[in-house]
Amino acid sequence: MRTLLLGLLLFVLPVAALAQASPVGTWTTIDDATGKPKSVIDVYEAADGKLAGRVTQVLHSTRGPNPLCEKCRGERKNQPIEGMVILWGMQRSGDEWKGGQILDPASGKVYSATLRPVAGGKQLEVRGFMGFSLLGRTQVWVRK
Repeated sequence: MRTLLLGLLLFVLPVAALAQASPVGTWTTIDDATGKPKSVIDVYEAADGKLAGRVTQVLHSTRGPNPLCEKCRGERKNQPIEGMVILWGMQRSGDEWKGGQILDPASGKVYSATLRPVAGGKQLEVRGFMGFSLLGRTQVWVRK
């Protein structure tokens, strides 16, 4: 019986550690300039198996409550930021997720993106860039 429990424990612990290292979950974005919480993002597995992220709550906006994506193009133009999918197409590659895109609702621009869980999965480094990953910016999101 002990051997069975020990075997089960040795199987479950690595699986639990991998789950914590996944970007799937609820994250609070932190404003680069002020260091204050800006919004809440729900990162989830989309129907195609890739990761996506939706704004579930805007915590602080210079455009008041319920801001619209005024600078967005296409179907997102003048739509509420709350409820908007701003991250899509992310695929696992080693210890990070790549190949997707992220929308900056403030500028309306779409960037290539990478996600990398850090601090034991309690933080998420989100890097948006154009062209080369060296030319971009990294934001740290905190697991809620």
